Amino acid sequence: MGGQENVKHLEECSVSNALGTWVFSVAGALLAIPVGIRRKSLAPLVFFGTTGTMLDIIMGISACERERAERQMKLLEAQNLATDASLVDWK
Repeated sequence: MGGQENVKHLEECSVSNALGTWVFSVAGALLAIPVGIRRKSLAPLVFFGTTGTMLDIIMGISACERERAERQMKLLEAQNLATDASLVDWK
């Protein structure tokens, strides 16, 4: 995989994971509604809504990076096994 393909895969993975994890966004909105009503302001909704969305995006990106690292480790293990097998064949 080239560098450009890694970036593209990370973007696609991040978008799909960020859209898949909506828990913090909903929790932020649910927390903001009573606080906003009590203060008679939309500021809590903006603050908690954006904070929840950012947490969802961060969680999505970290999940993608974890998937990518696991895939890289599997590739390395497969390469090592192939190298070991070829060394055994030469003996």
